[in-house]
Parts: sequence; structure tokens; C-alpha cells
Amino acid sequence: MDFNVKKLASDAGIFFTRAIQFTGEKFGQVEKTELDAHFENLLSRADSTKNWTEKIFRQTEVLLQPNPSSRIEEFLYEKLDRTVPSRPNNEELLGHYMQDAAKDFGPGTPYGSTLIKVGDCERRLGSVQREFLQTSAIGFLTPLRNFLEGDWRTISKERRLLENRRLDLDSCKARLKKAKLAESKAACEGEAVPDFQETRPRNYVLSASASALWSEEVDKAEHELRLAQTEFDRQAEVTRLLLEGISSTHVSHEVKLVEWTNMTTTHGHSLKHMHCLPGNKLGIINKGVSLFSRKCHSMASGGSSPLDPASAVETDTLKIEEVQAPATGTRKAKVLYDYDAADTSELSLLADELITVYTVPGMDSDWLVGERGNQKGKVPVTYLELLS
Repeated sequence: MDFNVKKLASDAGIFFTRAIQFTGEKFGQVEKTELDAHFENLLSRADSTKNWTEKIFRQTEVLLQPNPSSRIEEFLYEKLDRTVPSRPNNEELLGHYMQDAAKDFGPGTPYGSTLIKVGDCERRLGSVQREFLQTSAIGFLTPLRNFLEGDWRTISKERRLLENRRLDLDSCKARLKKAKLAESKAACEGEAVPDFQETRPRNYVLSASASALWSEEVDKAEHELRLAQTEFDRQAEVTRLLLEGISSTHVSHEVKLVEWTNMTTTHGHSLKHMHCLPGNKLGIINKGVSLFSRKCHSMASGGSSPLDPASAVETDTLKIEEVQAPATGTRKAKVLYDYDAADTSELSLLADELITVYTVPGMDSDWLVGERGNQKGKVPVTYLELLS
């Protein structure tokens, strides 16, 4: 019990001594040991790294999970060291609803069949999105979190120790300075020749004794200063090595950032290839919409009724073999995505290939006629990048 009380009293004394030293430095009343310029630059860069890493980490969390409630839930589960329960995301939930609706309306109906296809696509989109979020959390957020919760905490701890060692060093310097001044004063008083007629010999003896005591105090202060300087230099070296490791942290974070950027780009391409409308799995919808537009235009211009079967067949049927390329107006186009022809009037496409395209009078604006060698057929505009 005595040991604990003594240690507590000693710690309290050290704390108040450092507080007095720190306050005196703030008011410019005591000297302060300054760090070299290189060390100050390392400290400044470390602080900037911590601040910007924290901001990037928080904003990336918001980007990947916009729902604040979900972020709080994930944070609580993480702190409790428990697995976050798996729940369907918005795309998966929408796909599930669409497929349930298709069962209710009848999968054999046109609407039900379309709902099944779109629902399946939405569920796959949700699966891709879930995988992207998980991979992003592991590949990009985890290194940032490890730095903030691991490396930075270690750096902060060593910096606090260095600050304490500096305060101790400055306190020892001040103590030594005070002891030397007192020793010098006592020595001056001891050098005066005593007048035994007017001065008591006892005063001279006391002055000599005080000079000896202050000399011992100076020796003790110098010894404590050497110890404090050694401790400060050792802690400064440890802290310097940790701060110089920030460069390696930058390199590591750069690698993870590039990987995450490539991952994001790949994710975007995956979404484009899996997009349902328009798409090669639901290409019939494009034709249906185009046919519906032409029928509505025909009704508005006083043409035949859209319910007239002959009119529908005549409008929807395009005799590709009779179409001739115009003398002017042909263009080159790059294919963005694979496309499977829905019937013989369309031309199947492969991503990144170049084809010649042009339009013909009366053709829907969502389609062009494409040619590749001796092959010819309709191609959707949304799958092309017109080059010239």
C-alpha cells in the first residue's frame, strides 16, 4: 500500500512539474528544446497523412454505404466482434419482387416473361454490387483503417512519450541553471575575507557549508540532465523511425488506391455488360418499343390502325437483303458490347470490332443498318460508338 501511495505521489509531482514547464513555455517564461527542421517536417507530414486518410476513409464509407443507419449497424457489429447479418440489397430485393410478380401474373405471359428476365438481371446486378462492396472494404478500406487504428496510434503514443521526455529535459536544464546560479552566489559570499572583530565566525562557516551543498546540487543536476538527454535522444530516434515510415504508408496506400480504381472500373464494365435494357437477353423489348412508336406515329398521321395485323407486319418487317448502302452517309462505328441477333434481320456483334453503319428512310432512330464484310443487318445504336 505504501508503495502505491508513494508512486502515486511521485507521478503527481512529475505531472505538476511538466504542467508548470509546459505553461511556462506557452508564456515564453522558460526555455524550450526545439526539434530540428527535418523532424518538424516529418511531424507535419504525419499529421497531414492522418487527417487526409481519415477524411478519405469516412467519405469512402459514405460512398459505399450511403445509409447512415447501416453504417452505424456495421460499426456496432464490428466493435462487438460479430458478423453483420446478410441482407438483400436494393437490386436483389427489386429482382425478387419482379420474379414474384411474374409468378402471380403468369410466367407464360409476355409481361410475366419480361419480369422474370429483368428480375433475374437485377438480382445478378445486386450480387455484383455486393461483391464489389465486400472487395472494396477488404482491399481499400481495411488498409486505411489499419493505419488509423494501428500505425497512427503507435506514432501518437511515441510522440506523447517524446513530448514528456522533452519536458523532463527542459526541467533538468532549468534545475541545473538554478543550481549553478545559487552555487555562484554562495561562492562569491564564501570568497569574502571574514572580519572576526565584527562578524561572527559562525556566519562564515554557514556560507562555506552552503557553497558545498550547492556544489553537490549542481553535480546531481548535471547527472540528471545527462540521463534526461539520453532518454530524450533515444525517444527522438524511435519517433523519427516511425515518422519516416509514413513514406512506406504512402506507397502502400497508392498501390491499394490503384487496385481499387481498377476494381471500380471493372465493376462499371460489369454493370454495363449486365444491363438489361437494352440488352441482348431482352433485345425483343427494343423492337417492341420501336414498333409501338411507329404505330403511334402512324395513328397520329392518319395512317392505318395499329391493330391492323397487315400494317403491323408491313411496318415491322425490314427486308435487309434489299437495302443498299447510300453513296454518302456511311460511317465507321466501334462495337461497345457483345450483341446476339434476335432474328435474321439483325446483325450479331462482338465487342471492340469495327463495322460500317448507315441509316435508311423510314427506319427507327434507335437502330442502324450495319455491315461487316458480306454480312448485313440491323444493329442497336446504344451498342455503338460512332467514329466518323
